[in-house]
Amino acid sequence: MTTVTHALVYPIVVAIDGPAGSGKSSVSKAVARELGYGFLDTGAAYRALAWHAEASGVDTDDAASVIGCLESFDYRIGTDPAGYGVHVGETDVTTAIREPHISGIVSRVARVPEVRTHLIELFRAIMAAEARPGIVVEGRDITTVVAPDAPVRVLLTASEEVRMARRSAELADVPAEATAEQLRARDRADSKVVDFMTAADGVVTVDSTELDFDQTVDAVIAVIRGSQPVTG
Repeated sequence: MTTVTHALVYPIVVAIDGPAGSGKSSVSKAVARELGYGFLDTGAAYRALAWHAEASGVDTDDAASVIGCLESFDYRIGTDPAGYGVHVGETDVTTAIREPHISGIVSRVARVPEVRTHLIELFRAIMAAEARPGIVVEGRDITTVVAPDAPVRVLLTASEEVRMARRSAELADVPAEATAEQLRARDRADSKVVDFMTAADGVVTVDSTELDFDQTVDAVIAVIRGSQPVTG
């Protein structure tokens, strides 16, 4: 009997996809910490570009202007799940890119195909350079476009009501109705670019509607461990 072994390429990539408010970022960071993996927040790049475009006086409704902004977009991000910084040039924008007005314009830059192509190459370079044994990469279209060949691909989702409640809890100083409308608007805008609610072939769905945070983390880790090849 011949035993087939599977060689793993390091770092192992865990791709986590899903809609806004599904818990992708917090769950992915917790999973990465638990497994000793790196963590890549791809959404931060789109937010940082939106920040850069606004700071540069670029009209984010004009695709050509946004594309031109890429030439001066000097972007850096850490991959430590315990805490990472986001920089554009020498400016630390880690906090600034989470401001509500940036959330309101990020879809305008993310929908530009040239932007997505440029940033996807950047994400892949960061993934390949990770020194830890693995890296958890989260965002939109990660499982289908950014890392379609990742050995572990997860669609993390939840009902709209649960996602809105979670996002409202994160943004306690923002009225719940405003948060809900922002999430709906983000879903509408992103749905024009990617199908983030349907798992592609080979992608495992983890629905956290009825799960608490720790249970969701455990469910994702179970998927990762269940995907490891049997050797021997």
